[in-house]
Amino acid sequence: MPFIETAFPGLLIFDPVVFSDNRGFFFESFNSKTFGQQGITDHFVQDNQSLSNYGVIRGLHYQLNPHAQSKLIRVLTGEILDVAVDIRQGSPTFGKVFSIELSAENKKQLYIPKGFAHGFSVLSKTAEVLYKCDSYYSKESEGGIVFNDTTLQIDWKIPADKTIVSEKDRQQSSFNNCRNNFVFEP
Repeated sequence: MPFIETAFPGLLIFDPVVFSDNRGFFFESFNSKTFGQQGITDHFVQDNQSLSNYGVIRGLHYQLNPHAQSKLIRVLTGEILDVAVDIRQGSPTFGKVFSIELSAENKKQLYIPKGFAHGFSVLSKTAEVLYKCDSYYSKESEGGIVFNDTTLQIDWKIPADKTIVSEKDRQQSSFNNCRNNFVFEP
């Protein structure tokens, strides 16, 4: 199976089989049967795509229940540091940070189940990111944690003087004060 388990329950790296030759490459970026065999039976209903410049940090975002979202993150061009924070009360990895470099070159994807805050920083000149969601966006259910939270101490791999962060993301709550209605279910 092309999945790599992480130390975080439910958080998986998808490393697809890539077929390359003198014409280029081909791979299945998503196959419902393959994902189902790994226990991922989400019905993805929305794709989101962004283009960002070097130094941009987006996040940390999530949707509260009942509009919580599982996500499948991939990079179409460039390279990012993708970050997930477990915010499921009672989880063995509650409050822990997972990060991985995803790129158009390595073609890896990150499956993030409900109950994680998500964000990324752009490590290349530009990066185009595409991610699938299994629930529709709901403004009333928006949740977020400030990108530079002192409890989480995330290293975004961007020098402080090069970071580009939206005003909205600068105003997010701290980890200890964020809205959260997630409970870990083993």
